Amino acid sequence: MATVQRTYEPQFSDRFYLPAVVRGLWMTFVRIFRRKDTIPYPDRKYVPADGYRGLQRLNKDAEGRIKCVACEMCQTACPAHCITIVPSPAPWDEGEERYPVQFDIDLLRCIFCGFCELACPKEAIELTEIYDYASYTRDDLIINMEGLLKVYDVTSQGNIYKRQNEGESITIDTGKL
Repeated sequence: MATVQRTYEPQFSDRFYLPAVVRGLWMTFVRIFRRKDTIPYPDRKYVPADGYRGLQRLNKDAEGRIKCVACEMCQTACPAHCITIVPSPAPWDEGEERYPVQFDIDLLRCIFCGFCELACPKEAIELTEIYDYASYTRDDLIINMEGLLKVYDVTSQGNIYKRQNEGESITIDTGKL
């Protein structure tokens, strides 16, 4: 038989309506004079904390080639089944034997859990801090390999929101990634 534990024991004053209303009004009155946490969004953007899981990117190696070897581990680890990879033999002689011809991520299905990043043995896929992207059609929110590499080019110099707040002009083409 289960036991029920109460985390809050009602007091005598809780039986009356008026003391609860007065406490709520007092709490609201005290918070009026505190510093506001609102950010003027178009001018300044919220800078997410380190470890924030946002839009994905595909990393490149020192030679500028894609790090992905199309092992399909990220596709297998994804609980939402939003990653699609089509492997092919690599066109270069030295280095890895395979690379992806097609690498698509359906952002509408993605739950940004980070399992793809953890499963990748080559650290080819990574979640960035980008959180503000939108579209009018569902097809525009399927990001392909070119879009993932474009995100790498934008985010390789560091956190883009910190750089924007410091005055650097950065535009991200979030249409048809």
